Amino acid sequence: MSQSHPDQPASPEQYVLTLSCPDQKGIVHAVSSYLFMTGCNIEDSQQFGDRDTGLFFLRVHFSAEESVTVEKLRASFSAVGTSFQMDWAIHRADEKMRVVLMVSKFGHCLNDLLFRARIGALPVEIAAVVSNHPDFSELAESYGVPFHHIPVTKDTKEEAEARLLRLVEEEEVELVVLARYMQVLSDNLCKQLSGRIINIHHSFLPSFKGAKPYHQAHARGVKLIGATAHYVTADLDEGPIIEQEVERVGHRVSPDQLVAIGRDVECQALARAVKWHSERRVLLNGTRTVVFT
Repeated sequence: MSQSHPDQPASPEQYVLTLSCPDQKGIVHAVSSYLFMTGCNIEDSQQFGDRDTGLFFLRVHFSAEESVTVEKLRASFSAVGTSFQMDWAIHRADEKMRVVLMVSKFGHCLNDLLFRARIGALPVEIAAVVSNHPDFSELAESYGVPFHHIPVTKDTKEEAEARLLRLVEEEEVELVVLARYMQVLSDNLCKQLSGRIINIHHSFLPSFKGAKPYHQAHARGVKLIGATAHYVTADLDEGPIIEQEVERVGHRVSPDQLVAIGRDVECQALARAVKWHSERRVLLNGTRTVVFT
């Protein structure tokens, strides 16, 4: 086994800066000059100016010397952020985002995310699985993830959401993922976790609502199966879209086969959305998103 030489310099620390602000001249120059003066080196940079909203978006992956810390970077960058009215954040690139997964009776997305997290395909640390049913407690435990059964009824909804918020706070959770969690969240919860909840659903809405949407779609002879991953807002299933996936189907496909294809499509779209969010690649742009992939 090869060993590093004791005099070999340590690898520089990696960071990610994300920002959005009113578009104007000098933003990129100010950021790059700041990083240069701070002894940092830009590894990758992506930017987008939206002419429709007049906003500018930037994601910079940079490295820094060992003496530079994330606390120092945040403190010293605040002046730049203020001067350009930036909504900005700096994080360590190797920092795993703490996530809570929520599920009801369909476990395909839950199992997919648990597996991807275990093999390192998702840069997340799953703090807990929350469900309004006890069905997937053994699945969560098999991955070594705490399982919280929080039943929800009309009378207990407020207390159930309060328990969820306490869990998010106590576990320092940055992202809540609705991995087929079939409960409508209150406006209050949506506001408190704005930009921090991702949902997945089939893309037949609003054409095929309610029970058995895939069977409804089969009866109408649809040719595309789709799934949409989006941020949760008070407007049901209408939050800013992060990712969508589609699969073409033909007349030979049965309703049950459509359901199976739909599950795979949902897993793919949700996994990409969670990955991009946890890598700080998604920035909100009003009712839309900017995704730096």
